[in-house]
Amino acid sequence: MLFFKISAFFFSYFSVTAVYVIFMPKILQMIGYSSLQIGVVFALAPLMRFLVPFLFLKHIELNKKVFYISLISVFLSSLLFYITIKNFYLFMIPNLIIGASLGLVLPYIETYAMGHLQKGNFGKCRMFGSFGFMITGILLAKDLDSYIIGLNYYLFFVITVLLFGFWITHNNEDFKQKEKNPDEEKFDLKKVTYLWVSLFFMQISFGAFYNFFTIYETERGISLEMTSYLWAFGVICEIVFFYFQGPLLQKNLLSVLKFSVFLTILRWLILFLFPQSLVMSFVSQSFHAVSFALHHTAAISLLYSIYQNKKLSAQFYYGFSFGLGGFVGALLAGYFYGDYLYLYASFMALLSFLALFKVKKTNLI
Repeated sequence: MLFFKISAFFFSYFSVTAVYVIFMPKILQMIGYSSLQIGVVFALAPLMRFLVPFLFLKHIELNKKVFYISLISVFLSSLLFYITIKNFYLFMIPNLIIGASLGLVLPYIETYAMGHLQKGNFGKCRMFGSFGFMITGILLAKDLDSYIIGLNYYLFFVITVLLFGFWITHNNEDFKQKEKNPDEEKFDLKKVTYLWVSLFFMQISFGAFYNFFTIYETERGISLEMTSYLWAFGVICEIVFFYFQGPLLQKNLLSVLKFSVFLTILRWLILFLFPQSLVMSFVSQSFHAVSFALHHTAAISLLYSIYQNKKLSAQFYYGFSFGLGGFVGALLAGYFYGDYLYLYASFMALLSFLALFKVKKTNLI
């Protein structure tokens, strides 16, 4: 039953992500937002993901109460989308709220899943998030006649996230507040500085993908429906890797990270060199299995082995990579959008790759 609950939560959470990442940029473009405005809007949520974890170093604890407040905040901000989306400045407000709230929701459940499921089963469980992302992407591509339909999809899956999040945690003894372990409170980001730097630049490179891939492909002659299939294909590759990646995670995780970042450099170069080739776009998307699925699980597994405070390490993982990296990545992608977008993205991935060679192996314990 635990496997089902967590799988259902991941399915819902990443269905929300699919609507936000795949279609919201296109929706905003349809309404009349400029590429720079789109970049700014999609920089807000990552910025909040970066800032919020610092509150939890000393001032707040990520517990069930905070988790429930975050779920309700996500729901209310989703309702605000309907009345603010046509105003660039007002639309910033719900995006800020969602960034802060979702930045707490996922680490809370994911930390629990990592602690109660074996590494192999965690990958299989997380795989259902990929299913949600893919299925939602395909369905909404066929149904997106107006921005209201996109917002309806978003709200529906936010409600399911709320329901499954409550189902997992309600009357669950594992989520009862426990006495703080003094050793667990110690959290030193400087312990693996260059690992954090690598995660930061890796996610900057993904700013070009998450925020502008749909626009980039459709402006180069690929239909919106076919672009949704490109997203789906990448997720299929991701799903396969989540299922079979267990043995790889028993190997040197730092080497696994280097491999995944190196393939990400190649991935963005392919999109730059062959911008109108559907075949090469599919080749590029096949790399998503490694550049996201493998990189994500290897990174979070490595951080869990380094830090005793698992929840805080998860928060800072999302904060520094998807947060600060996503914030800077969204802004720079909006600024650099054009023919050289993915050349810039590959350079950011290269910086991530080089940073990993500065990580001292003696600090990985």
